[in-house]
Amino acid sequence: MRKLYCFEPWIFILFGLFHLHRIWGLIDRNSYALFWIEVLEERGIFYYLLMGILAVLCMLGIITFFRNMRCNYLWRWIYIFGGGYVLFDLFAIAMGLQFWHDWLMAMFDVTSPYWNLLWGGFAVMGGAVFVLGCVLLKNKIRHI
Repeated sequence: MRKLYCFEPWIFILFGLFHLHRIWGLIDRNSYALFWIEVLEERGIFYYLLMGILAVLCMLGIITFFRNMRCNYLWRWIYIFGGGYVLFDLFAIAMGLQFWHDWLMAMFDVTSPYWNLLWGGFAVMGGAVFVLGCVLLKNKIRHI
């Protein structure tokens, strides 16, 4: 039997909000890029707090996926692909992998002709994930 856990809508709502903040990058490229490059380079308390929260949410989703292998909702595949990507990203940043650092710096290149496509895509994805979280929360509340 399928079960929707009380934390699942919040995973999507929080990730959705996190990705929706990328609208800032569409409005002001320079301050957005400068902010995130500083966060990545300085690795202060905000960096470790954010990375810890993202890692815990991803691991929680992946564990939930595998604990429900026989009766998963289709949307739980997001835990595997999205969570796997985020965990790899966090790992590559933490390990200081040069190719990943170069990739991130290219992503924050404010002169890139792909800037709006990249950050707009993340914002659209964030909106979709946020809506999914809200729908799941509504369904959870309705079935309590």
